[in-house]
Amino acid sequence: MYDVFKVVNWLRVRNYADMQTNPNVEELTQMKAMKLLYYLQAATLSITGHRLFDNDLVAWKYGPVVVVVHDKYAGHREIVGELTDQDRADYALLQADQPTADILNSIYDVYGHSSAYDLMQQTHQEKPWQITRRNQVISDQVIKDFYSGVFVADEN
Repeated sequence: MYDVFKVVNWLRVRNYADMQTNPNVEELTQMKAMKLLYYLQAATLSITGHRLFDNDLVAWKYGPVVVVVHDKYAGHREIVGELTDQDRADYALLQADQPTADILNSIYDVYGHSSAYDLMQQTHQEKPWQITRRNQVISDQVIKDFYSGVFVADEN
């Protein structure tokens, strides 16, 4: 299990790299990071049976949120900013863990180019957010039950 901010740094570094190679890539926003964290946690729970990070996902009005990440970036729309050596080290650490890197890269490849709004709309159409009362924790079991048929390990 990783510190959630290491996962956020992975997202920031990956997004920064994408922005360098594609002028159409938008900088990662706080809202989009929340939805990506949600799908990363869902995929990890579904594939490994364990959490990627220890923090709970909470069902807020605009979709799933990791409260400590929201609090850190409160007032900031975009969250990539200037990358530090530590940010890059966090990225390298997660990339070096092959099973984790496979999940991170797969989820980013599928959802990383969607807008924050589209990801919010998508989470609102899915059972875990729908059945969880606002401002309550979305249970790991509900997430796992819903996404186990969606996120599956690649057998190749």
